[in-house]
Amino acid sequence: METLTKKKVNLLINNREVSTDNYFEVYDPGKLDNLVGEVALGSRNDVDQAVNAAHNAFQSWKNVSMQKRIRLVLEAAEVLENAISELKHLLVREHGGVLWEAETDFFLGNGVLHYYASIAENFMKAEQTEDENSWTSIEKVPKGVVAAIVPWNMPIILTMMKLAPALVTGNTIVIKPSPTAPIALSILLKKMASVLPDGVINVIHGNAEAGSALTGHPLVKKVAFTGGTATGRAVAVSAADRFKAVTLELGGNDPAIILDDVNIESIIPKLLKGIYTRSGQICFAVKRIYVPEHMVNSFYDTLCEFVDEYKVGHGLDERASFGPLNNKKQFEFVRDLINQTKQSNAVIRELGQKLDPDNWKNGYYMLPHVVKNVDQSSPIVSCEQFGPIIPVVPYQSVDEVVKMANDSDYGLGSSVWSGDFERALGIARQIDSGSTFINTHSFDSLSLGMPFGGVKNSGLGRELGSDSTLSAYINFHSIRALKH
Repeated sequence: METLTKKKVNLLINNREVSTDNYFEVYDPGKLDNLVGEVALGSRNDVDQAVNAAHNAFQSWKNVSMQKRIRLVLEAAEVLENAISELKHLLVREHGGVLWEAETDFFLGNGVLHYYASIAENFMKAEQTEDENSWTSIEKVPKGVVAAIVPWNMPIILTMMKLAPALVTGNTIVIKPSPTAPIALSILLKKMASVLPDGVINVIHGNAEAGSALTGHPLVKKVAFTGGTATGRAVAVSAADRFKAVTLELGGNDPAIILDDVNIESIIPKLLKGIYTRSGQICFAVKRIYVPEHMVNSFYDTLCEFVDEYKVGHGLDERASFGPLNNKKQFEFVRDLINQTKQSNAVIRELGQKLDPDNWKNGYYMLPHVVKNVDQSSPIVSCEQFGPIIPVVPYQSVDEVVKMANDSDYGLGSSVWSGDFERALGIARQIDSGSTFINTHSFDSLSLGMPFGGVKNSGLGRELGSDSTLSAYINFHSIRALKH
């Protein structure tokens, strides 16, 4: 188990640790008096050094044979796998999740590395055609330096979703972790970088200034970002000046549509996986539930019975169903949203059990909440809550609920719940989102090779896919020769 010694994390540039003049502190969101570690605060100059190191490494990395690149990426995957037991407890202490969530983060990240290593060689093959008049080769070449900016909620897999396609296609990378969960990820990336050529993986830390310096750097050719929609918009503006390729996986306000033919008690355990995992702090978590009007009260009461079994406490407490929110800003946002909802005519129930009441105020803890008597225009329905609170909204017809589900600036994920697959499929095809799941809405719903991303304000591009993802990390180079 990870000891509670304070960690000190530096920048990683050209496979060397780089200290800085200033360090920021990272505290356990479940024990706010516990300092997890100190992290080097990078400057614009540090960003420039990291990007230049990646650019210089790219000149040779792009020419490494595909077979060797794949072998090295698989070696890095082995490093990740071997580091799980050492780092999983540390990750819990900085991001607030429970232990199984941290373990899942590592396991999924390892799976992503293996997946892209398995498909890269076939993808990168040139497509050659020849006829009596000409010879044509459509070749795929890496872009260069990739800038990856990742959030705190699932930092391992969200980093590997960028690092893996970047490296197998011959790019190098500069990664900026979230300031609220940078430590376990940075230690892991240093270990992974040690089996790769110098400069292939670089890590920079800092605030928005470091982020804008990275995305706007002239040597960065591709930006991959996961985070909030407002920040994503700023990233896109920064990248636009030099027409950089951009992948943005942004916020969501995912609807779950419950049809009138479901067995309520059988679907709720599956539905709950998509609501309260990571305390509701997942981009494609269920954020609003639509239920036929005549079923609302029975659905709400049954949902509350299940939710009341939840136990909330520190992520390293094996009894905890979920842990604290990650940071003060998010905690205050959700708290204010709850208070605002209480001022309306809504019915809102606070449920579950505090595992350590004496430590409750020493962390960003919040019990699960379930809301009814709200309509489509209520802030609790129209916003991305990103916390342990869920509204249940009535509808009268399928046509109405499809309109309500689509009535959002977001379009990341969604789900339809029914005992009739064909009926659910017909409705799923009407939902305006990047993904629609049937009778599931959680990590179990995702699959490697299935493109993941959003429409509208939920982003641009796709991750986890095959060609749809890898194409974002390469340039197509068409070569044609005429025979006459």
